[in-house]
Amino acid sequence: MFAAGLVYLTIGTYSPSVSMGAETAADTAAQDSQPFLLQMIRDDAVHQELHLDKSDVERVEQAIAEVDPRWWTSRIKPPQQQQSEIRSLSKQLRSRLESLLDQDQFRRLTELERQAHGTRMVLRADVSSELAITPDQLTRLKVLFEETDAEIASIQKDLKDKKIDAQQAAREMATEQRNERQGLIEILTEDQQSKIGPLVGATFDFSQVKRTYPRAPDFITEGSDWISDEKVEMPELRGKVVAVFFYAFQCINCQRNFPHYKAWHTDMADDGLVVVGIQRPETSAEHDINKVRSAMVEDGFEFPVLFDGDSNNWNAWANTMWPTTYLIDKKGYVRRWWQGEMNWQGTPGEQQMRESIATLLAE
Repeated sequence: MFAAGLVYLTIGTYSPSVSMGAETAADTAAQDSQPFLLQMIRDDAVHQELHLDKSDVERVEQAIAEVDPRWWTSRIKPPQQQQSEIRSLSKQLRSRLESLLDQDQFRRLTELERQAHGTRMVLRADVSSELAITPDQLTRLKVLFEETDAEIASIQKDLKDKKIDAQQAAREMATEQRNERQGLIEILTEDQQSKIGPLVGATFDFSQVKRTYPRAPDFITEGSDWISDEKVEMPELRGKVVAVFFYAFQCINCQRNFPHYKAWHTDMADDGLVVVGIQRPETSAEHDINKVRSAMVEDGFEFPVLFDGDSNNWNAWANTMWPTTYLIDKKGYVRRWWQGEMNWQGTPGEQQMRESIATLLAE
């Protein structure tokens, strides 16, 4: 599941607890619900690995544009619906990519997708078939993966309860992953093990992958009004880093974030940052566009502000709460977001978001 303010997946760690869905990882169908293809295909490092030229990348981005709006909004759906959507979109995207890429490029992409699953790739239908996994092996694999999932969940609970620190949690998770790999070796025959290498190809360093979120929606003007002098469109902001925040002007939690947005604009606009506010009404006063405009002036917003009277932008972004802040990179992809006050109860959220903006500006 997408996690606000956090990276919900670090491709290459193969941790069963950080996938987009809440499914049981020991189920073959669940492996088809992992969004690895949706995530990796948008990143420069993967494009380079596939030897895509500029025109290839443009065609791939067109295919991405066909699935991103549905994938973006699927994050707030119930788990089963979310998984179904991921399976459908992955299938659609895979079909489009197969028609766009040459045979070698698509083969390599398939290898990368298998690698992203880590040990769990043996539950993919194509890999399971190639390895001729037996029913008995499948049962043992399910037990192995379910045991790992349980241990990882326990470690994460200890971390949340502050029984262990982040470093200890990382060490314990790494141990569980090593144990799982060893368990896999013990279940597979030597012949099956020998077939894995050709199925995954050369090892790819997934730590290079930076873009794993959808492309940000464009701003919707139907049922909305720009109440600032400046009006912007997301495609026109390519090459800029964009900070978009949803707010309601009477919301106290939103108001506590206002100084951060204004400081970002003051400090980093000349470096290429564009701050955009989207006021989505909550109270009756916030439905009055004149009051929203007056509040914008009083709050000192000197950047574009969109009055989202009919909630079309709120829905397109699948937003769920005020305030929420999104960071979009120079190619238009969402890279991070934060729900709520950034400095809630001493949390250094503003500092972290500011550092993320600086990183995106430097790319």
